[in-house]
Amino acid sequence: MILKYLSFLIGLTWSYSLIKTQSIFSKKAGLIFKLFITKVSWFTFIAAVYFGYKNFSFQFTLIGIIFSIILVHLGFIFLGKFLKSKFTEKQLNLTKSFFEYSLIIWILYYFIY
Repeated sequence: MILKYLSFLIGLTWSYSLIKTQSIFSKKAGLIFKLFITKVSWFTFIAAVYFGYKNFSFQFTLIGIIFSIILVHLGFIFLGKFLKSKFTEKQLNLTKSFFEYSLIIWILYYFIY
């Protein structure tokens, strides 16, 4: 039962972290990210909630949802503070642009081949 609940929490946290990641990207990369990755992540999140509701009590499901959302938000806050303390704003923007263009190229490659 513990392994089932841990897999439920991991699924919720994983899918919600991908949903939250969309807010980091610029509008054009965010649109592509939203169309291809966030939609699947929402379905995964909803499926994980359904899995939790079917296998556990309503209270445990609700606690798992709240825990995963808080964990993802805290992770983004601490990671943002850590990155801002280690790198300059210019380095962060350059890295962000690199990942955005890499995402666009990856999706274009996926559709072409």
